[in-house]
Amino acid sequence: MDVERVLRGEGVRLRPLVEEDIPLLARWMFDPDVLHWLQLSEDPAELRTEEAVRERYERMQADPFTETWRIDTAEGKPVGQIELVEIHPVQRRAEMHLLVGEKDTWGRGYGARAVRRLVGYAFKDLGLRRVFAMADRDNVRVIRLFERCGFVREGLLRRHRLRHGEPTDMVVMGLLDDDYRATNYRPAGE
Repeated sequence: MDVERVLRGEGVRLRPLVEEDIPLLARWMFDPDVLHWLQLSEDPAELRTEEAVRERYERMQADPFTETWRIDTAEGKPVGQIELVEIHPVQRRAEMHLLVGEKDTWGRGYGARAVRRLVGYAFKDLGLRRVFAMADRDNVRVIRLFERCGFVREGLLRRHRLRHGEPTDMVVMGLLDDDYRATNYRPAGE
């Protein structure tokens, strides 16, 4: 693991995913309560295997425009995954995906802390100008989470994905580097 790529934030630590995380990712992704909110929910049974998760992991690791992180508590307990995908160096934008898989940690702020830390990395270290995310229209909890992190609702993708065979709308939310810097800027020495 590249220790320099470990991102420490208030109450969370983000570290790059490693192959040993695959069983944990599979457990999270195939939990029905977690899967309900994931676009993976329509995957056929043959893609709901640890081997399929391994193949997805390997594709993401090979993609130079994707960065994947495991979310740990400050004490090192794994609670979820967060990623930047389709990192576009010319347009300077990326999409963020969030999964908090440990249900006993839901509502405790780990997702929001991870989003804030990764957004800081995206704007400061990667030099992005925009990060966006999408959530099911009825996923009130994650929409509020992104709004608390400064994201703004930008639009609605009608009937964008299937969930349990039914089309569902998705909310697009975005955060610009200017807005982030206006609310998170700290002069040197403070």
